Parts: sequence; C-alpha cells; structure tokens
Amino acid sequence: MTLDELPWPRIETVFLDMDGTLLDLHFDNHFWQEHLPRHYARRHGLTLDDAKALLEPRFAAAEGTLAWYCLDHWARTLDVDLVPLKEEVAHLIALHPHAAAFLRALRRSGRRAVLVTNAHPDSLALKLGHTRLARLLDHIVCAHHLGLPKETPDFWQRLQAVEPCSPAATLLVDDNPAVLRAAQAHGIAHLLAVARPDRRRPPRAVPGFPALRHFRLRRPLPPLRGRAQRSQRLKRLRQYRSRLS
Repeated sequence: MTLDELPWPRIETVFLDMDGTLLDLHFDNHFWQEHLPRHYARRHGLTLDDAKALLEPRFAAAEGTLAWYCLDHWARTLDVDLVPLKEEVAHLIALHPHAAAFLRALRRSGRRAVLVTNAHPDSLALKLGHTRLARLLDHIVCAHHLGLPKETPDFWQRLQAVEPCSPAATLLVDDNPAVLRAAQAHGIAHLLAVARPDRRRPPRAVPGFPALRHFRLRRPLPPLRGRAQRSQRLKRLRQYRSRLS
C-alpha cells in the first residue's frame, strides 16, 4: 500500500512508531543480534554461537513486555553498559527514505504528527540526536513514561490522557502487528503495518493489515479542513482531561 491511497480527508492525527517505521530497523537488528552477542562472547570467553544461544531465549521470554525494550533491565540482567555499546554502532542509525519529507508534508497539511515509541529514553535520545527527528514532530510519547508497552490495550487508554485524539480520525503506522492489534481494539480506525522495517531484509506480508511499502508521496496531502475547529475541540478535551487528573 502507498500513502496516497489513504483517505486523508478523514485523518487528523498521525501516530508513528520509531524503530522499523520512521527509522530503519537495521541498527536494532544488528545491535541485538550481532554486536551485543559479540561483546558478550568476548567478555565471557564464549563463541559467538554460544553467546547467541544463551541470549536469544532471554530476549524471547521478555518480548511484548516493557522489559524487552528497557536498557536498564538488560544492563542489570547482562551486566553490560548498553548505551556506550550502542554508540559504537550509532553510524547505522538512519531514517527510512522519504520519511522526513512525509513528516514535513503532514505539517504543511495541518495534521498532527506524533511519535509513539516503546524505545527506552536513553535509546530514544541517542536516535533523536543522530536523526534530528524531533524538529519534524509535534509530540513524542515514550511508553516507559506511561508504564506500559504499546502491545497492551491499556496503553492506548493512557495515551489519550497525554495526547487526546479522535480514534476514528487517527492513523497509526507501526511495524509491530501486536501493537496494531492493540490500537485496533482501542478503536484507532486507520492502521498501517510496514512492509520492510529493515531495508537490508526482504519485504514481508503482515496478515490482517495493509503494509506500507515506502513513505514517498506522489502528490501533496490535502489540507486538513476545519483546522481551527479541530484545534478548539482538542483544547477543550485537554482541559477536560486536566480537570479529571
């Protein structure tokens, strides 16, 4: 699927994942599957294959939980300072082609672009520093600050408190099918998977969801209608949420 095929007149807010969606997942795949195991093998006098055999079941056991994304958790579990280790391969951090242009197009059209990520704050800071992505976004929401991963339906309830939106007028683009299913259960109407999270690996099908092939737009996004009314509606909703808290 392409972005041009979306019903843009019905979309006001765009939630975007970071790793594997706006950013090429190659950095993360290389770090967790090669760089960290190699470091662990050297430190413990293991072969690379033996290190991977020890680490992979630990990673798999935490998948889908906030711990899986938590650098503090893995630093304690593996006794490794992960941030300097990530910095060793930070040259691999890269935006997907046309992602920045798409974010600029969203801004010109009057739509709100929000990064919603499970990444640990230290990993988030590293990637924002290398990509200057923050300047293209209206808001950044880190799941660690909300206490739940995006894979859980309750996360989306908590997200509403910090980033109010109309689910029927919201698009989520995410490479994780479990996240898409949780957002769907919350009522997010427009859902896109990512066909190729890692540019060095082949495209994949994502059962149950259309998969975005690239961020290239062939024509300008239509401007958001009723921008002033939308702004006032969200302002009233935020005030209401603030009174409840």
